[in-house]
Amino acid sequence: MIAEVIINSNVKNLNRKFDYIIPEELEAQAIVGARVLLPFGNKKELEEGYIVGIKETSEYLDKLKSIAQIESKLHLSDEKIELAKWMAHRYFCNISDCMKLMLPPGTTAKVMSNRVNDKTQNFVYLTKEADEIEADIESKKLKSEKQIRALKFLIENVENEILSTDLQMFADVTNAVLKTLEKNGYIEIVEKEVERNPFIHKVIEKSQDLVLNSEQQDAFDKINASLQFNEYDEFLLFGVTGSGKTEIYIRLIEEALKLGKDSIMLVPEISLTPQTVDRFLSRFGEEKIAVLHSKLSVGERYDQWKKIERGDAKIVIGDSKSAAAARSLFPNFMSSSLLVYAHRVECSMNPPVLEVVFNIDSPNNRLP
Repeated sequence: MIAEVIINSNVKNLNRKFDYIIPEELEAQAIVGARVLLPFGNKKELEEGYIVGIKETSEYLDKLKSIAQIESKLHLSDEKIELAKWMAHRYFCNISDCMKLMLPPGTTAKVMSNRVNDKTQNFVYLTKEADEIEADIESKKLKSEKQIRALKFLIENVENEILSTDLQMFADVTNAVLKTLEKNGYIEIVEKEVERNPFIHKVIEKSQDLVLNSEQQDAFDKINASLQFNEYDEFLLFGVTGSGKTEIYIRLIEEALKLGKDSIMLVPEISLTPQTVDRFLSRFGEEKIAVLHSKLSVGERYDQWKKIERGDAKIVIGDSKSAAAARSLFPNFMSSSLLVYAHRVECSMNPPVLEVVFNIDSPNNRLP
């Protein structure tokens, strides 16, 4: 089998497909959209590329090199590859540059060790019943005060998930003590993925709907009518800062949620303040919201992306810089229930971003 590969490079002469042999042991992993490592030219280091097609043979078969490695974690769908091709043609850039926009933040560095990874932490769970542990303490089968302290803390907090680091701190024990308890069958230490949550320290009180004035109500009614009938329409709200546009957006997002639809709101970076995000959090709660903007750490942006990709986030808020806005769109953009709100201030919205949004307009992908 032969893979057609786009090399990850911004060199114009490399903006084309190259044929590579797919080794038998990698054929099961070789799918369109997969990221691969391969030899290229006379370079000693392996280059990264993307499989954009698979075929039976090649006219250059006797000259072809083989793919060295396939990354199993991430791949792009056929639809995203086609969109990347359209973007490259439209904006005179390399296809690989457009493909990178569709990958999670922090995963595009060529050096593998520089890429962001899932964050994991160790959690501790009891593997014996409290009565059995108490009996072992009474019978002196358990003599170590440190082991007993750790077990009693776990018993007292059995309904909570306890981090290994927290247990060591609160019970004043070392990791070696926990390892001994695990070896003796009293506890189990499990490594689990955890989310880098940018909202974790926020205390947000639930807020109520504001009363719309007549102009706001009129604008809301017209847009909501289109939303309810799943029509593809464009609306421009004109108003100075503080005139109440955001409350209309929030009301419409509420209606979208009732219809089971997702929402994306793109705003100018200067408007994406903590107060703006807090307003949405107070109305919808953090479970339904993902935020993507430059003030977040790479790890936080990566986890917010994954939250969108899993479908856990029903509302995505991003700034209108091209990269951030594009990353707000690409995880779920093929969903026909996607609802996009572009907040434009004096036409400062990045035109290419809007053009990309409006290009996703096949009958199955129209964005009401």
